Amino acid sequence: MPSPLADPVKLPCGLVLPNRLSKAAMAEQMAKTNQPNDTLLDVYEKWSQGGWGSILTGNVQVDVNHMGTPYDAAIHAEYTGDAAVIAQWKKYASTCQKHGTPSIVQICHPGRQSFRGAGKRGLFAAPIAPSAVPMNVGNGLLDRVIAAVAWTSPREMTRGEIETVIRQFVDTARLMADAGFSGVELHGAHGYLLDQFLSSKTNLRTDEYGGTPAKRARFVLDILSETRKVVPSTFAIGIKLNSADHSSATFEETMTQLSLLVDAGIDFLEISGGTYEDPKMMGYPKNSPSVQPKSERTAAREAFFLDFAHTVRERHPGLVLMLTGGFRTRAGAEAAIRDGACDLVGIGRPAAIEPKFPLVLLDEGVPDEQAVLLLEKAPVPWLGRWLPRNLVGAGAETSYYAGQILRLAKGLATYAPAL
Repeated sequence: MPSPLADPVKLPCGLVLPNRLSKAAMAEQMAKTNQPNDTLLDVYEKWSQGGWGSILTGNVQVDVNHMGTPYDAAIHAEYTGDAAVIAQWKKYASTCQKHGTPSIVQICHPGRQSFRGAGKRGLFAAPIAPSAVPMNVGNGLLDRVIAAVAWTSPREMTRGEIETVIRQFVDTARLMADAGFSGVELHGAHGYLLDQFLSSKTNLRTDEYGGTPAKRARFVLDILSETRKVVPSTFAIGIKLNSADHSSATFEETMTQLSLLVDAGIDFLEISGGTYEDPKMMGYPKNSPSVQPKSERTAAREAFFLDFAHTVRERHPGLVLMLTGGFRTRAGAEAAIRDGACDLVGIGRPAAIEPKFPLVLLDEGVPDEQAVLLLEKAPVPWLGRWLPRNLVGAGAETSYYAGQILRLAKGLATYAPAL
């Protein structure tokens, strides 16, 4: 029987993804000048050959002054349609889509999570955020020292700055469309700026951008509506949202915001979770040394955020869902599809080890027990035992897999499936 993973998926904008396997966005940490370069293109050349149904790029920051990591790609100035700028990004788009895989750019602003020294605003300049809520990785003295060293306390954005950042998101999307990419994904998860506006924990505003779930969603909705005006109708606009950071008290607020996004016409929703303060997306929830599945069903299906996906599916059956985090086997990915939890399976860290993993998963001649790529947690340095476990573990994972991506770019991948 053909695998459901091989089914094509048509997004509302009309874009057709040839199968359900998506190379999820990861932190490549390769853009040394914050621009696409040959090393970055080399690894995307390998992913383009991998049989993916879609490729999501790592973060492209909408403002080079506010960076998530020092080596993210970024927009350096206001986009005015400059041919040289388009040509630079067109090479990136062409490489990603060289073998027919639609490629979608994850665009982002880190807000208060912009590390000191990441970006061109200066070592001591404050990052911007919806409200002046500082980072908090723990209540211990060492936790507070780490937070103070890593991040400057944010300042609340003015109305003018909100309008500027909205324009930066819109201009970045327009540039990606002009360059030939198939779409963009707004990064509204992992504690970045869009997530900060959506969350009542970090958005304490009382103006039109805060105070109620709908008002906290306005920033994202404004970006979405303004972007639709300047990109082709066939250009996909998706969003990545957190699933694991709500409580029972705020769950319906999250559902309210999601309904507003669905009504606004998003093409797909990627479900993830976690922040720098509590990095569930890396398998290191706060105050816990390892992932603890919520149920036997969740463990059987591998995905970190499966339960939330089922709830979204029940309320929005027509929404194209991408579930990312924890998929390691064909059996687990197929189970999530057949169970109705998602339409697209996002695969991140395995793609850093084997860029052609989909060719194994989709090969009917490979038995299920061999269509597997299991991963160990990245080794944590000895000194890490003295630091917050969640931060060190997540940081080790990010650094290790960024190193594996670099190995791919250099042609040093060593994985071979047991065929």
